[in-house]
Amino acid sequence: MASQDWFDKDFYKTLGVSKDVSDADLKKTYRKLARKYHPDSNQGDEKAEAKFKEVSEAYSVLSDSEQRKEYDEIRAMGSGARFTAGGQSGGGFEDVFSRFGQQGRGQSADFEDIFAMFNQGQGGSFGSGRFGQTSGGFRGFGGPQRGADVTARTTLDFVTAVQGETITLQGEDGKPFKVKIPAGVSDGQKIRLRGRGRPSPDGGESGDVVVQIAVRPHPVFTRDGLNLRLVVPVTFTEAALGATIEVPTLGGDTVKLRVAPGTPSGRVLRVKGRGVTTAKGTGDLLAELQIAVPSHLDDEAREALQRFQALEPNENPRADLMAKARR
Repeated sequence: MASQDWFDKDFYKTLGVSKDVSDADLKKTYRKLARKYHPDSNQGDEKAEAKFKEVSEAYSVLSDSEQRKEYDEIRAMGSGARFTAGGQSGGGFEDVFSRFGQQGRGQSADFEDIFAMFNQGQGGSFGSGRFGQTSGGFRGFGGPQRGADVTARTTLDFVTAVQGETITLQGEDGKPFKVKIPAGVSDGQKIRLRGRGRPSPDGGESGDVVVQIAVRPHPVFTRDGLNLRLVVPVTFTEAALGATIEVPTLGGDTVKLRVAPGTPSGRVLRVKGRGVTTAKGTGDLLAELQIAVPSHLDDEAREALQRFQALEPNENPRADLMAKARR
């Protein structure tokens, strides 16, 4: 920052604080303003970006005790003390030297002292030390500002999310770019593409593209971690007498499952290794059996069930439920 900038800029006013503001209040105020004007929150807003630079520059000086002291001393000289023209009537060097009690010395000594005050040293260039140092990006002296992240959204079919695929999305500039969707990506998951976001405004690294994934539901299968679940209807006689049934898998083929006699509704049968496969492992296929009650019976079927009802064991399937409810 050039010396003239410190004369012209009121950093306290920029941050909206008093000159005796405490370090804690200064930080609190800066964080509030930084969140308000940060480029990530105001994409494409040049005024907000400029304001973010101003508050960051002001905080970088006032948060450093040595720089704040130097800044306060230089501002106390007033607008007439400028490193422009010399002479008796124009302010200039005479005002600067008198401020630091240098009037009785020769001009050569004055130059050495004033440069030493600004940490320039003899023989150093006037822009290379703390007083002449550039701000180093939006954040003051912390280095170049990283480019802003860009958020993208895409919706995948259930099968694509489970099996993985390389898809093409359109960037902010209208140009397409490819995104590799890993196998097993879940609904709401985010994929970060390093360095594919907006470029840095001052030579730093580019931001990222963050792709947020939405997955369309499947009419049959649902995710349970790495497992796939589905509900399989079975008839009353299959559940009561036992049966071998076919169950679909996500790949389209079928597997056979053995339903043991007396299987209750809600029992889950497991097919090993037919779930989601990722780098972390492979899940299973979980088939939940659900007894399907016929909605229409002809007279012969109804009479057969009535005969069975007369022969079935005299057991109340809700007895255990009632007993537990009374505890």
